Amino acid sequence: MTGRPGRTGRGGGQAGAGELLALVRTGRATTRGALQQATGLSRATVGQRLDRLFRAGWLREGAGGPVDSPLGGRPSITLEFDDAHAVVLAADLDTRHARAAVLSLTGELLAEHSGTLVVEDGPDAVLGELGRWFAELLEKAGRRADEVCGIGLAVPGPVDSETGRVVQPPMMPGWDGYDIRGRLARAFTEHTGAPGVPVLVDNDANLMAYGEQRTGYPDCSAFVLVKVSTGIGAGVVVDGSIYRGTDGGAGDIGHIRVGTEALCRCGSHGCLAAVASGGAVARKLAGSGVPAASGSDVRDLLAAGHPEAAALAREAGRQVGDVLATVVTLLNPGVLMIAGDLAGTPFVTGVRELLYQRALPRSTARLEVVTSRLGERAGLVGAGALVVEYLYAPERAEERLLALGV
Repeated sequence: MTGRPGRTGRGGGQAGAGELLALVRTGRATTRGALQQATGLSRATVGQRLDRLFRAGWLREGAGGPVDSPLGGRPSITLEFDDAHAVVLAADLDTRHARAAVLSLTGELLAEHSGTLVVEDGPDAVLGELGRWFAELLEKAGRRADEVCGIGLAVPGPVDSETGRVVQPPMMPGWDGYDIRGRLARAFTEHTGAPGVPVLVDNDANLMAYGEQRTGYPDCSAFVLVKVSTGIGAGVVVDGSIYRGTDGGAGDIGHIRVGTEALCRCGSHGCLAAVASGGAVARKLAGSGVPAASGSDVRDLLAAGHPEAAALAREAGRQVGDVLATVVTLLNPGVLMIAGDLAGTPFVTGVRELLYQRALPRSTARLEVVTSRLGERAGLVGAGALVVEYLYAPERAEERLLALGV
């Protein structure tokens, strides 16, 4: 007898090394005994599965746990995900600015850079420059290029998650349908000499929401983040996963019609982004003689206490809050987070005024309206987490272990 038959994994067979890794990473089972109990595998089989993970450098032994038996005995050795065996590269593109970083597998920023990068310059130039940034960041972090296991990229447009290509992005001319994954992988190789690695691409609001929910609100089953910068977008995380819709278009609230005739960058009239985004507020300020060209300029004016900027931001918040009343009624989130260039007191005050006025009390009774915890790093953290969850998911982990020959 070798013990009870192992419970089936996702592929229909016994739980493999990938599933044991997932149990350890999520904290559901962190000792050999707990893994046996969770999977139904024998002690010997658990040992064999764990040996593969140890040889890959993905697991390590931690401190001894408590002794469960009243008779005493040796404490159980805990198992831990070893985040030192690889790093992730992440970048977050805005329309005229970008941030990039080297992150550990548990989300710690090891090196970071921000600077001007204009998406209108086109994908070839922008992604090529990101490759150069990545090479410099790896040197700054003291990590080798062959330690990189993947790259995550946040972009300001709708993304088809199956292909990693943006779909008719109103603020990214020349990017529609472009092979972002392939170009960024080549740029990484060109500037580091290392082989290409997996590249994952998603909408910036999605990845901001993912990063914020995972780090600050892991128990929130319905989480909504609204980014108000040059444009307006929302990210939705339901039961721990990004909700993208059929082809990546979920959360594009900036193009909901709000009954005005203002011309939007998408070519339509009356979009929310045309009247209430950071770009829209900047245009209104510029029209009255205040130097402002983008959401980041408005952010700087708000930080300086500029009264006209504050008044316009509050009115923009009211217009966004009117739309969010419908969003909250539809999704019933536990947390509504406001992020981006306009996410200060005037704007949030305006959101609250209209949201609580228009939404039913039932929809807002348990709702928290908050601002970003991670700030400008939210997209980077979310992009890094997306890569790690993809690469260490059970099926993908099994494929990678086989490729490593363990």
